[in-house]
Amino acid sequence: MAAPVAPGCESRGPETPGAGWNEDGMSERGMADPATFGRVDSDGTVYVKTAAGERSVGSWQAGTPEEGLAHFVRRYLDLVVEVDLLEARLGSGAADASQTLNSIRRLRSGLDEAHVVGDLDGLAARLDKLATTAEERAGAARAEREAAKVEAVARKTALVEEAEKIATEATGWKSAGDRLKEILDEWKTIRGVDKKTDSELWKRYAAARDGFARRRGAHFATLDQSRKQAQGRKEELVVEAESLSESSEWNATADRLKQLMSEWKAAPRASKETEQKLWERFRAAQDAFFKRRSEVFSARDAELRGNLERKQALLAEAEAIDVDADPKAAQAKFREIQGQWHDVGRLPRDAGSGIDRRLRAVEDKVKSAMDAAWRRTAPADNPLLAQMRDQVAEAEQRLARARTAGDAKRIREAEKALESKRQFLALAEGAS
Repeated sequence: MAAPVAPGCESRGPETPGAGWNEDGMSERGMADPATFGRVDSDGTVYVKTAAGERSVGSWQAGTPEEGLAHFVRRYLDLVVEVDLLEARLGSGAADASQTLNSIRRLRSGLDEAHVVGDLDGLAARLDKLATTAEERAGAARAEREAAKVEAVARKTALVEEAEKIATEATGWKSAGDRLKEILDEWKTIRGVDKKTDSELWKRYAAARDGFARRRGAHFATLDQSRKQAQGRKEELVVEAESLSESSEWNATADRLKQLMSEWKAAPRASKETEQKLWERFRAAQDAFFKRRSEVFSARDAELRGNLERKQALLAEAEAIDVDADPKAAQAKFREIQGQWHDVGRLPRDAGSGIDRRLRAVEDKVKSAMDAAWRRTAPADNPLLAQMRDQVAEAEQRLARARTAGDAKRIREAEKALESKRQFLALAEGAS
């Protein structure tokens, strides 16, 4: 039975064994001439020599034995090139160690049946050594991936825990919401977590984010309700303040407006825009009232100061009366001043009592002068005049008591009664 013809041998041209090798049968890289590891039998069967012995790798019928041997050597050299590439890529770190290891094992397992001629034992030793290196690199890569996975899981776990803390504790709603978005952006950059763990962590993050959203929504719903209530309460305060802005009950209204201000401060805040508008109305109502009160009080103060100035002038005029020169003329002048005095309105509170005491002193001085003059001229035996003088003295005492009591009505009545009795007394004295 003829040996199998090597596939593709019919298309390849003859090639002389040993081409590219030196006379010692070594290549420039120090590799033995592959052709020395094979032979072609007289019937065309091609054999490769290994440490385990010879084995048939094919049959050559298309040319000379040398050409057949060269064909199978080329196929061996193709394997060498493939091993060289694997070795170079593994050494440079460009290749994935696990994939390279799979390729090495594939090549190594096929050497025992490879239809090639060359140093299969040497090539097997290279592949075994390369497999050891690839296994070490693959192990290191696995360890690195595992470490990266652990780190990635730790990072995502930390982000989830932070999100869960935000969901249950945060009250800075804007900053917390922004941080949850940042956590999501950072989450997307983390790779290397297995699908199951990643899914579990994502569920926790999503639940935390949803919980935060619900808690924030409930907070703002409560806040909106509170703001609506605050708006209603402050609108009531504004309406009352506006109703008081035209009041003329100065003291009571001022006290009530102060109470309204305290109630305003104690009430919750409405929404920013509404709060500002209501405050402007509330403040305007207060300002309107206190401006009117200030204007009224200023006018009143001006009037009181004017009254004080008029009474001070009258008092100066009264105190300048010479009662000793002509008591009767002094009395007439003083009564004239008294009439003008009573026509003057109210005085400032701190000035009224002092100026009244000074006028009463002048009045007492005039009275004393008149009494002295009368005693010098009056007949001692006129009982009517004595009775009238007693009535005048009694009227003066009633006026003094009324002034001491501060009763304006009694003062006015006593002054009129005293004036009337003095006039009658004066007429009686003139007649006598």
